[in-house]
Amino acid sequence: MSALLDVILPVFIVIGFGYVAARWLGFKDTSVDGVMHFAQGFALPLLLFASIARLDLGQAYDAGLMLSFYIGALSGFGAGFAAARLIFDRPLTDSIAFGFVGLFSNSLLLGLPITERAYGTGALTGNFAIISVHAPVFYAFGITCMELARSHGLGLSPLTLARQVVRAILSQPLVIGILCGFAVNLSGLPLPAIAWSAIDMVIRAALPAALFGLGGVLYRYKPEGDMRAIATLSAISLILHPAITWTLGTQVFHLDTPALRSAVITAAMAPGVNAYVFANLYGVAKRVAASTVLMATGLSIVTTWFWLQILP
Repeated sequence: MSALLDVILPVFIVIGFGYVAARWLGFKDTSVDGVMHFAQGFALPLLLFASIARLDLGQAYDAGLMLSFYIGALSGFGAGFAAARLIFDRPLTDSIAFGFVGLFSNSLLLGLPITERAYGTGALTGNFAIISVHAPVFYAFGITCMELARSHGLGLSPLTLARQVVRAILSQPLVIGILCGFAVNLSGLPLPAIAWSAIDMVIRAALPAALFGLGGVLYRYKPEGDMRAIATLSAISLILHPAITWTLGTQVFHLDTPALRSAVITAAMAPGVNAYVFANLYGVAKRVAASTVLMATGLSIVTTWFWLQILP
């Protein structure tokens, strides 16, 4: 119970404050968009830049850690896709959007603050390793699948597809922050102390602003659509993905405690807003994606507490 009160609830209280502000306190959509633009366009990319620039790459990139998380994530995509096709009789493009909801956990806005509150800043090495390839890999995978589905496998040259995928990935500020962090880390380029001081001032505001803004964004996502589909995707995100990651981490790859914590907690997060953004980009399964983001985020208060209890 202390984990619920001390670790999880403060994070969701900040999200709830943003929700209440948007619903009852006159915090308009334009204000919410401004907060999220600051957080996602500037503060969070700087957070990722600074974290990866300072990361010990040799220690962070453990093969077992990455495989445990990403096999679980791809299993989530497969389960969401199969459920859409076999249970809900959805078209191919809708099914890919369902799969993307099961694939894309909220590793940044929820995974980071919960891991930090539970285990301290020093426990975030594995989280940053996962996040550093999270958006680029998943966007590349999802866009490739969707473009192939929309073209029915015909008439789309590999070069055209590659251009579309690369353009979409490099348009993401988070990806730019990640790439710049790698450039500084691998080159050994020293930044002056005054630059790091300024960066640190901005990134201290990143997670609180993002969580508050997330609450305002979630207010827009009314629970609509097929509740069976929403419940299924929520279960895939909150139960199936972390269960596979936990099993692989403990039984196959025998991860050490910090790596296991980072992998499982990141896997246990609700789908991120990017799951809805992806569905909206292609105009498919938007209501189900948005409703799943909202419902699963609320349910994750309980499910995250469960995963924290079973972790060492």
